[in-house]
Amino acid sequence: MTVPRAEADAADRRSLHERIAADLRDQILGGDLAPGASLPSTAQLKERFDASNATIQKALQLLKDERLVVGRAGAAVTAREHRQRTVRPATYTAPAGAGEPYRWLTENAKNGLRGRVTLLEVAERVPPLDVAEALGLQKPGTALLRHQLLTIDDEPAELVSSYYPLEIVRGTAMTERRKIPGGAPALLAELGHPPRLSVDRVSARVPTQDQHRALRLSGGLPVLRTLRVVFSDDERPIEVTVMVKAGHLYELQYEFAAE
Repeated sequence: MTVPRAEADAADRRSLHERIAADLRDQILGGDLAPGASLPSTAQLKERFDASNATIQKALQLLKDERLVVGRAGAAVTAREHRQRTVRPATYTAPAGAGEPYRWLTENAKNGLRGRVTLLEVAERVPPLDVAEALGLQKPGTALLRHQLLTIDDEPAELVSSYYPLEIVRGTAMTERRKIPGGAPALLAELGHPPRLSVDRVSARVPTQDQHRALRLSGGLPVLRTLRVVFSDDERPIEVTVMVKAGHLYELQYEFAAE
């Protein structure tokens, strides 16, 4: 259904090229414009949206900057092959087996993707308030921060900031600026604190300047922010992680069994 131009202008304060990009983005992410499919021609888009050629080109440039379409002036614009990735958080939470890589790497490899983890920082820090509360820290308590950037096929995918209680990890390999074989869940299990339960809180946020730069974002699209609290025996929180990824490039899939 096409909303009359006057009504759209009154109800939506975004510029016309942003509204056009939003409609096309929804078709791409929903699969109506399949990966590799050509978008309608400029002439067709001009008629559909009652817009000028310049406005259509600005809309298409937004989608190119967002890595959703590819094309050049005078040629067909097509939806990218990897338009949106589905992430199943449950596949990453269990500790890796002895000698196995971090599960995030192996799960991506199964899908033919090349994942890489870059460790950006390891330090004792005062965490954000929601993280401190989840860890049960007393103000102004500190925790160990391991800050990482995850990339897929050389494109930034996710910023990960994991916080750990100092009384658990002090003096262990967790405090060293190096990768942990098998990932943090494996080491926590070795330390006598096996992960038993993970609780996720997912929200949409406007990206910070650091997030915008590190994830190579464009425009004003939101990010998905996941606050994950990992509990061990006796419901003790042993890890709180903040994960941030581009909201338009990823979706989260959770599965629930009927009781």
